Amino acid sequence: MRSNVKQQETIDYFLKIVWQTVANRYNQTVTEFGFTQSIGYLLINIDEEGTTVSQAAALLGLKSTSLSRMLNQLEQAGLIYRASNQGDKRSVKIYLTDLGKEKRQIAKNVVKQFNNYLNAHISEADRAYLTEMLRKINQLTLNYKP
Repeated sequence: MRSNVKQQETIDYFLKIVWQTVANRYNQTVTEFGFTQSIGYLLINIDEEGTTVSQAAALLGLKSTSLSRMLNQLEQAGLIYRASNQGDKRSVKIYLTDLGKEKRQIAKNVVKQFNNYLNAHISEADRAYLTEMLRKINQLTLNYKP
């Protein structure tokens, strides 16, 4: 049986396009502050007690090896430093420098402003429904066995 579904009508198409649009808007906004959307996202998610490289990779959906170039960049820019994990000497934790904490605050403000904008234009009921649908799609995707 041949499907007549056009790519532009699939759920995954809309998820991809919307995320690309959001990421591009974030990138346009944070460029003036000297970082990218993915760097801002990483900075926001580095804990005060440090975050392991594997946790950071999972947050960004990357392999630890793919993350290392970004971490080297952030270290050279003076935004992070790395230290051995006291609980597990085999792993490394990432910590924010004072400059990294400043950039994290900028990233948080950008996210807050953008979400305030979205919330002002999307009803609470629509937002709740969208969030529930995205959770459901995520769970269905995790459960999918082709």
